[in-house]
Amino acid sequence: MSVDLGDLSAFVAVARAKGFRDAARASGASASGLSEAVRRLEAQLGVRLLNRTTRSVVLTDAGHGLLERLGPALNEVETALDVVNGFRDRPAGSLRLNVPVSAARLVLPGIVPPFLAAYPGIRLEVIAEESFVDVLAAGCDAGIRYEERLEQDMIAVPIGPRVQRFATAASPVYLDRHGRPVHPRDLLSHACLRGRFPSGAMMTPWEFERDGEVVRVDPEGPLTVGIGGAVDLAVDAAIAGVGIVGLFEDWLKPYFNRGALEPVLEPWWQAFSGPFLYYPGRRLVPAPLRAFIDFIKCIG
Repeated sequence: MSVDLGDLSAFVAVARAKGFRDAARASGASASGLSEAVRRLEAQLGVRLLNRTTRSVVLTDAGHGLLERLGPALNEVETALDVVNGFRDRPAGSLRLNVPVSAARLVLPGIVPPFLAAYPGIRLEVIAEESFVDVLAAGCDAGIRYEERLEQDMIAVPIGPRVQRFATAASPVYLDRHGRPVHPRDLLSHACLRGRFPSGAMMTPWEFERDGEVVRVDPEGPLTVGIGGAVDLAVDAAIAGVGIVGLFEDWLKPYFNRGALEPVLEPWWQAFSGPFLYYPGRRLVPAPLRAFIDFIKCIG
C-alpha cells in the first residue's frame, strides 16, 4: 500500500497537538489542510484514526498503534532529510523545546529574540511545563532542566545563568506586622506560601545555607499553588501581605527593585547550578537544534 508521507506527517502533528488548530499553529499548515490529509489517510487505510469533537481530537486504538510505530520512523526520516539541511548557509526548519516555566520566564527571553533574528528560517515552538518528559516521545527536539533532573544518557549544554539562588520575600506590610525572620527556623512561626509539583510532591523543605551550615525547614501557610502557571498567584499574594514566598531570586528581583517585596533571610539564600539544554545523544542533531546549541555557546 502506497501512503503519502505528507498525510502521515499531518496525522502525527494532529495527534501530538491533540487538535487541528494547535497542530496547524505548530506546523505552519492550515487546519483545513490537515483535516483533509487525515481524512484522506483514514479513507486509504480503511480505519478511523481520530475521534473528533468540537474542541479536540482523541486517538482511537488504531490511531494509538499507528502513532506509536510511526513517530520514531518519521523522526528518522526528518533526521535523514536534515543532513541536507546542514549544507544550507542558514539552517531552516522547526525546533521544539520542552522547558520549565521558570526557564520560559527567566532564561529564554534574552535568547529567543536574537536567535530568531539570526535564523529567520527556523520556526521555534516552546512548550512550558513542570513535568519531566521524554523529549522524543513528546515530539520535542530538546528540553531545559536542572542538573538533578537530567537523565544520564542525555547530552547537556549550559544555558542561561550558571548560578541561581532560592530567595524568600514578603511585603513590607507583612514584615512590619509579623516581624522579620533572622534565622530560617523563624519561618516556622510565619505564614509561608508553598508550591506543589505536578507529581503531587510539595516543594519542601525550604533549604538555606550560611557559613557551611545548612538548615532545612518545612513551613506551613494559608496558600499552596501549582509550580508553573500558578506561581504568579503566590507572588501576588505575598505582595498583598498574605505571607512569605520562596522562589527564584531573578523572578522576585523586579518586585525588590520597586519595593513591593522585601528580601527575607538574604544572607541564608542558597545558590545552585543554573539550567542545561539537554537532548538525546543517540541520534543525529537536527540543523535547527545544532544552530541553537551553537548560538547559546556563543552568547554564554
